[in-house]
Amino acid sequence: MTGSESETPLRIDTSRPHPARVYDWWLGGKDNYPVDEELARRILAVDGTVLRGARANRRFMQRAVRAVAEAGIRQFLDIGTGIPTEPNLHQVAQGVAPEAKVVYADNDPVVLRHAEALLHGSPEGSTQYVHADVRDLDALLHRAAESLDLGRPVALSLVALTHYLGEDPSGDDVYGLLKRYVAALAPGSYLILSQVTPDLNPEAIEQAANHFRRSGTPFHPRSLAEFSRFFEGLELLGPGVIPVSGWRPEPEDVALQAEGIVPVYAGVARKP
Repeated sequence: MTGSESETPLRIDTSRPHPARVYDWWLGGKDNYPVDEELARRILAVDGTVLRGARANRRFMQRAVRAVAEAGIRQFLDIGTGIPTEPNLHQVAQGVAPEAKVVYADNDPVVLRHAEALLHGSPEGSTQYVHADVRDLDALLHRAAESLDLGRPVALSLVALTHYLGEDPSGDDVYGLLKRYVAALAPGSYLILSQVTPDLNPEAIEQAANHFRRSGTPFHPRSLAEFSRFFEGLELLGPGVIPVSGWRPEPEDVALQAEGIVPVYAGVARKP
């Protein structure tokens, strides 16, 4: 992997949990700190769906990336990457098209450290990492454009990220932010999203959201209608917006659905 921004040492804040590291604990990873494990366990105690939700999100990412790669996409921008857990997005994309170019972006220095060590792409393609925050669109896209041609179609992936962003126009302005990202993409690009919802397990999700908020991490579960707003003006791929485990499931996904609900919506859409 080349192009990561390791020249400036980045301080890792272990005094408060980070969503990427909490997610890593749920996935059975070891790249988290006691503060992350503590929050992960508290949320697990009130929402027993989180472990299968984390796995379902990863599997959705893999199916969605494979689908758009098979549709001809050769450039991928994954924001809110999280700590690498195989198979990673670039492995899926380059498994379909070895020449695919992938840029990962995340704001956690722990992710940067592990990205440098683990994210190695195919010889024919490229796999890069930029340390950037999704809210800083101009800087993030400027760095991504060092590897990607934004004048050509790109698959933009924000899996399990939007529920950490608020709607207030004077704050995160998540709907406006997503519109700006989509506007910056060439026609023929794709948007890959998943998002926690209160629709399927409202009491547990509210308790989990309260744990996140008390830890200093904003958390915004959204209804089907609220999540669907992200795709306005885009062409949804079948089966549309649907619980994450049901988006073009493979046999393993069908079997996992028997474990119970996963309160996460997912969708993939094309920019016309």
